[in-house]
Amino acid sequence: MRRTLFAPEHEEFRHLVRKVIEREVSPYHQQWCEDGIVPRDLFRTLGAVGVMGFSVPEEYGGAGTVDYRYNVVIQEETARAVVTLGGLRTHLDIVLPYLLAFADEGQRERWFPGLASGDLYTAIAMSEPGVGSDLAGISTVAVRDGDHYVVDGAKTFITGGELADLVVVVVRTGREPDDRRAGLSLLVVEKGTPGFTVGRRLHKIGLATQDTVELAFDGARVPVANRLGPEGAGFTALTHNLAQERLAIAVGAVAQATTAHEHTIRYVRERTVFGRPLGHFQNTKFELAAMAAELEAGQALLDTAVRAHLDGELTPADAAKTKLFCTEMQGRVVDRCLQLHGGYGYVTEYPIARMYADARVTRIYGGTSEVLKSIISKSLEL
Repeated sequence: MRRTLFAPEHEEFRHLVRKVIEREVSPYHQQWCEDGIVPRDLFRTLGAVGVMGFSVPEEYGGAGTVDYRYNVVIQEETARAVVTLGGLRTHLDIVLPYLLAFADEGQRERWFPGLASGDLYTAIAMSEPGVGSDLAGISTVAVRDGDHYVVDGAKTFITGGELADLVVVVVRTGREPDDRRAGLSLLVVEKGTPGFTVGRRLHKIGLATQDTVELAFDGARVPVANRLGPEGAGFTALTHNLAQERLAIAVGAVAQATTAHEHTIRYVRERTVFGRPLGHFQNTKFELAAMAAELEAGQALLDTAVRAHLDGELTPADAAKTKLFCTEMQGRVVDRCLQLHGGYGYVTEYPIARMYADARVTRIYGGTSEVLKSIISKSLEL
């Protein structure tokens, strides 16, 4: 079906992103996968062509374009090329919106020019060794000491944490016995802060170019001037962008599943078994037809959710429904596509193998499927 989500300016941006990926990413991507990290200069390269700063206000060197469809284009083009760009999605879809929403004027002057140019790259540290989806259980502590906070604790599963120049860290600055969500704050910890160390890189089954690390805070002194928003308002701030975070994961899920489907159609046209193309068998046709229907349904739901987000009307329940459906659909589609590749689908030189490994985490991060079902069920007033 014809999509109506994008305007001509988005398609122009798509052309730019596609060319940059073809020139600056695809030739080197396999090496980055082996290295387990992208080069830091990649983000400066992306900044030079406007990819890093399209939502940063013009007075700080950005384009001042707050239009989520540009984020969608980036994800669709990376999926099309079967590449990952480290923690770029986290930077653009999660961290940057927090900074745009809550940074004060002094923070904007300090950080926004670098964010636009790619000289500053970000990560966010929520998860802890014993705390995943339950953000209210965060135990990393920040104690006020004059014009600094002294931070102690540990974070894990931090996307982009090894390369990040700025890390938005969720800390506990107070406690309320009747409300576990109260007392959380957001601190921006800068690379090189004494007492802040990047721990081991976690080796994942997918997303090979994405540096995912543990972080440690041992008496790290963070200026009060680096706090985002009021003290104790961290939980409210986190919920501010949660719908977009889940929407972003759904965007990537549909884009990757679509790419897997397209790759598989090409493969079954060329692959011969029992003397004829694999695509001529009824089972192959039925499998790909069923996938096509699922993909159309997922794309329609996703585009509706994107429009709702653009209009400021995407509810937490609707974001949860979108992520749940799209990521579960992605898992089914990519798995069936790999099956149609047979043994070759299990060989990493085939793109479907990388897509299969990358797809599994989308049902976990940003809210597990089980957590999303709980959120949706609450909206049903059962």
